Amino acid sequence: MKYMIASDIHGSAYYCRLLLDEYKKSGAERLLLLGDILYHGPRNDLPKEYEPKAVIAMLNEYKNQIYCVRGNCDTEVDQMVLEFPVLADYALFVVDGITIYATHGHVYNQDHLPPVKAGDILLHGHTHILKAEKGKDITILNPGSVSIPKGGNPPTYAILEDQVFRILDFEGNVQQEMNLGE
Repeated sequence: MKYMIASDIHGSAYYCRLLLDEYKKSGAERLLLLGDILYHGPRNDLPKEYEPKAVIAMLNEYKNQIYCVRGNCDTEVDQMVLEFPVLADYALFVVDGITIYATHGHVYNQDHLPPVKAGDILLHGHTHILKAEKGKDITILNPGSVSIPKGGNPPTYAILEDQVFRILDFEGNVQQEMNLGE
């Protein structure tokens, strides 16, 4: 199965539109959102075209194709307007025999690991900094931020297909790539 993975839209209609355009072109079967969908948070500037109502409408069109975990900016109020579940703290996926623990990253991250075992993958957003890094026991993946990237990175998302995790910018450039099966 081919997944598109994105985090930290933060209410940007501009970047949500770009993300969904790439999703349609990619052939991915599911869109995995790692939280912080509608609100920009008190530590971030407003993203380009901050229009949470437009983001709601755009994402609700794909409600049957979205898996989502809750970010630190996501609340019960957001669940009232989004037509897909957004309040799960984590999701577990097994892709080609590899266990992936997906979460936002504000609770569990590489400095505070969830219940994972050697060989598992921790997939999270929150930092707005892309990452594909094999550690001693687990692999850490972060698709970066769709709308408010940090660390000098461009806005990014990821594609997971055939055990390859590829982080791309919206011009189609591969920012990082990792074969998870190696």
